[in-house]
Amino acid sequence: MPSAKFVTSSKVGDSFRIEKVKGMFDVDHTEIKKEYDVNIPIESMDWNVGLIVGASGSGKTTIARRVFDEYELFQGFEWTCDSILDDFDEKFSAKEITEILSKVGFSSPPDWLKPFNILSNGQKMRVELARLILESEKPFIYDEFTSVVDRQVACIGSSAIQKFVRKQNKQFIAVSCHYDVAEWLEPDWIYDANKMEFQDTRGLLRRPDIQVNVRKAEQSEWKQFMEFHYLTHDHNKSAHKYIAEINGEPVGWCSILHFPHKIKNFKKIHRLVIKPDYQGIGLGNMFLSEIAKKYTKDKFRVRLVTGSPSLIWSLKKHGWMMVRKPSSMKSSQKHNNMHRSTSQNRLTASFEYVL
Repeated sequence: MPSAKFVTSSKVGDSFRIEKVKGMFDVDHTEIKKEYDVNIPIESMDWNVGLIVGASGSGKTTIARRVFDEYELFQGFEWTCDSILDDFDEKFSAKEITEILSKVGFSSPPDWLKPFNILSNGQKMRVELARLILESEKPFIYDEFTSVVDRQVACIGSSAIQKFVRKQNKQFIAVSCHYDVAEWLEPDWIYDANKMEFQDTRGLLRRPDIQVNVRKAEQSEWKQFMEFHYLTHDHNKSAHKYIAEINGEPVGWCSILHFPHKIKNFKKIHRLVIKPDYQGIGLGNMFLSEIAKKYTKDKFRVRLVTGSPSLIWSLKKHGWMMVRKPSSMKSSQKHNNMHRSTSQNRLTASFEYVL
């Protein structure tokens, strides 16, 4: 079983400053030692996600290195290209890379085109994990997990990541000083380095409910979201506009338009944007359904045209019926066609809300 007894030690020097401090605090050490007796009994467990957690200095990384010495300890990638897409191994196609980025909750084509160094910390974490999942053949350990990420973003990112790790049937150990990610990561086991205790947590942890507030929005608020829209920054001023908020933070935008006058009782989704740091937890589906439900109660039918592969896949499972399979729209189609797309020759699909 993964277990180890070991001692770490470091010699204490004899410089002037060291001797001064030893005298000031009556510390007479020539060597500093720390003993470890670690038992992480997971050899017979069916698991995908583990968490080693504890305060700074508790020995988390040392434990991960010694106990899981056959695992790949992630220590960072080199990111040198003008786009993160080109930093992935050349054996992977653009389709494979963008699919896995979407599945870890980073579904933002404009941001895929950026270099790594200008992404947000939350985006960097997801991109690194996507690349790890694609390129790693062994179980892997991610040290300092969420350490430099806003805590709300860290929790949401943890939820998106663990779902995909499980779908891929990979084994992933997060090493973190933050206990708040545990419920969101839903690990199968936890080792607390502070207490030197192991806990089998399979089925015991559940992601907390996310409280989302939906309110009407002003046209001027679109500027907070337009850079994240995968197709265009334009927005029709006559659309009805809504914002989704989590703890007062605007995280999503949805707007809806009436279809051309010849088509009665139809509305169409005009723009949908979920900020990248909040993707991967089903917020887009929830937001869309909330808006669609509001208009169907008023006897309208609501339709949506999208070219996002991840959205096409998920809509089919969340109350939306596909009324046109993915196909390329032709410029010869009439402007009042129900399925007209503003991006011709792009693969899109049409859906109608049916619940």
